[in-house]
Amino acid sequence: MLDLLSGFIVELRNAGLPVSLTENLDAMTAISHIPLEDREAFKYALGATLVKNHAHWRSFETVFEVYFSLRGPEYSITDGDGEGSVDDFLRQMQDAQMKGEGNGGAGGMDQLTPEELMNILMNALMNGDQAMMRALARQAVQRFAGMEPGRPVGGTYYLYRTLRNLDLDGMSEKLMEASRQQVGGELTKLEERLERDEYNHRIEQFKQEVEAEIRRRLVADRGAEAMAKTLRKPLPEDVEFMHASRDEMQNLKKALQPLTRKLAAKLARKRRHGRKGPLDFRNTVRHSLAYGGVPAEPKFKYPRPAKPELIVVADISGSVAAFARFTLMLVYALSNQFSKVRAFVFIDGIDEVTDYFKKTEDVSEAIQRINTEADVIWVDGHSDYGHAFEVFWEKWGKEINPKSSVILLGDARNNYHASQAWVIKEMKQKARKVYWLNPEPRSYWNTGDSIVGEYGVHTDGVFECRNLRQLEAFVEKLA
Repeated sequence: MLDLLSGFIVELRNAGLPVSLTENLDAMTAISHIPLEDREAFKYALGATLVKNHAHWRSFETVFEVYFSLRGPEYSITDGDGEGSVDDFLRQMQDAQMKGEGNGGAGGMDQLTPEELMNILMNALMNGDQAMMRALARQAVQRFAGMEPGRPVGGTYYLYRTLRNLDLDGMSEKLMEASRQQVGGELTKLEERLERDEYNHRIEQFKQEVEAEIRRRLVADRGAEAMAKTLRKPLPEDVEFMHASRDEMQNLKKALQPLTRKLAAKLARKRRHGRKGPLDFRNTVRHSLAYGGVPAEPKFKYPRPAKPELIVVADISGSVAAFARFTLMLVYALSNQFSKVRAFVFIDGIDEVTDYFKKTEDVSEAIQRINTEADVIWVDGHSDYGHAFEVFWEKWGKEINPKSSVILLGDARNNYHASQAWVIKEMKQKARKVYWLNPEPRSYWNTGDSIVGEYGVHTDGVFECRNLRQLEAFVEKLA
């Protein structure tokens, strides 16, 4: 038992969840107060003590389903004391769920024809019979997945084979037709929508049961640690901007707003308590009267630190476009922390896009307009940092002042054009700070046509910024 929980905690940490020793002990204490046979209670007791961020819940569930899935007798591991097995513990934990399933095991359904099996499945979906759906999922995997011990095939392949043979795509319409027959006529639009949503939800639940059954069998065959490694996915804050899938992009957008609130609070707190002002002589003398005229408690004037100005210059060409997009979104979400925010985007030409953000409250819409309307092409639409920086300095360089912080975004891959690094040197002399954010791994810097080193020597720092976690760490430096 202890070995199993220890492996579970280690895998959570490997997946990126920040689980401390204290939280580990809290989890051990929590599960001592709940019945182990209640798998849901066990799951949420662990979740309540180990998960601090809602964005991490999906990863927690994946690891939980691997380490605490129902396993067959062939997967028997003696615990640390040599008494009993992990399998005994897992079956004890799920025994209550298995009761009342009747022919839930595969053996009771082996003689059914595919048509009979589909009819039973349809009735189970109609009635929302979770126990029967679980039993049918086991039978479907046994019949259609074609799983073989030791075969190096991923779970997605087995899931595809199983669902293909079940033909669930047309099940929703069959269920709706059955509902109409039950009421003896047509459903209202509201009734039809509610019924359809409910049936689609039950079909998704059944698919999840099939996926869980495949995962259980793979864990029994390959072991929990091996399966956890194959199913491990990065947390939203660790997904690389330049290689994110469409679904991962959506998760990044969801994670952006809470990140913005947290960073805004930190920036405001740093400015508020960052330093003391000059000595307030009159206030000190006034308070010294309580000590017989001795200035035992000096008083200081607490100035209101001025909000810095922010100038963002972003490369939006090719693969770095996603990085620039999320950085611009974050900066403008934090815009109330700066007295002025100005944004410029470039490829081989450069254009100011500050007004695009002022005319809409939807940052995504502003980004879309930038991609379609900004004048960023000079010659051929291939990155030319040198020309873009030179034009920026000629048109807007005089507006940089000691209150300005300049953030340059890009991979500095200049297609072997002139660098014009003197522009960055001039910026640093006039600005409060100049930073460079590079979405490429540090090992790629200054290779091929990358000249980030030429620019970096004239900045206050070049930062690797490939994901939200690194972006968050950088933004905290701005205050």
